[in-house]
Amino acid sequence: MFSTFKMVLVYVTLGVVTGIVGIPYSLVVGNVKLLYRVIMGILSAGVRAAGIRVEVMGLEHVPDGVSCIFISNHVSNLDPPVIFPALPGMSSALLKKELMRIPLLGTAMRLGKFVPVDRGNRRDSAKASVTAAAEALKSGLHILIFAEGTRSKDGRLAAFKRGPFYLAMETGAPIVPIVISGTQDMMRKHSGAITPGVARVQMLPAIYPAGYATREELIGAVRAAMVAVLPEEMKPVV
Repeated sequence: MFSTFKMVLVYVTLGVVTGIVGIPYSLVVGNVKLLYRVIMGILSAGVRAAGIRVEVMGLEHVPDGVSCIFISNHVSNLDPPVIFPALPGMSSALLKKELMRIPLLGTAMRLGKFVPVDRGNRRDSAKASVTAAAEALKSGLHILIFAEGTRSKDGRLAAFKRGPFYLAMETGAPIVPIVISGTQDMMRKHSGAITPGVARVQMLPAIYPAGYATREELIGAVRAAMVAVLPEEMKPVV
C-alpha cells in the first residue's frame, strides 16, 4: 500500500494547492490551458511516485489539427492518470456524474468541459451527454472515452457501449483507438493497493466514421483494431 500512499499524497497536496490557486486564476483570465498543463503534470508526478513507468506508442497516428475521440479499453482505476498526460493537446472525457461533486476536482472538470454521464441509461440523459461532448469537440478539445463504460472484471476486453460511436457518427470526428495494458496487474478491481510496474499506452491508426455505413460497422472496426494488438490474456473470450 506504500505506492498507493505516495500517489495519494502527491494528488492531495499538489491538487489542493492547484485547485485553490488555479481555479480562481482560470476564471479571471477566462482560460484553462495553464491549469490543464499543471494538472497533467500532477497526474504524471503521482504515477511516477507510485513506481509506475509509462510507455507511450503510436502518437504519430493522432491526426494533426483536428479534434479526435480517443476510445480506450478500461482495466484499472490507474488508467485515467496514466492515459491523460499521454494525450496530445487538451482532452475532455466522459465520466460518471458523481465525480463532478468532488470539491475542487469537480469544479476543475467543469471548467475543462468534462462531460458527466448518468449511468441510469435514461435516453434524455444520454442525449444530453452526447450533445455536451459534441460541443467540447467543436471547441477544439479531444474526448477520451472508455469503450466498455466501466472497468473490465478480468482484464479482458468487454462489450462496447454504443454512445461513443453515435457521437463519432454525429460529429464525424476521427476515432483513435487506444489499448492500455499493464495497469490491470498494478491495481485490480475492488482493491486500492498499487503494485509498481510498466504501463503501456498504444495509440492505433485513426478510424474515420465517414468510411462506415452504420454504427455497428464502426464499432466492429474499432473493436477489431484493438483486439488485434491486445496481449493474449486480455483478448475477449469468443
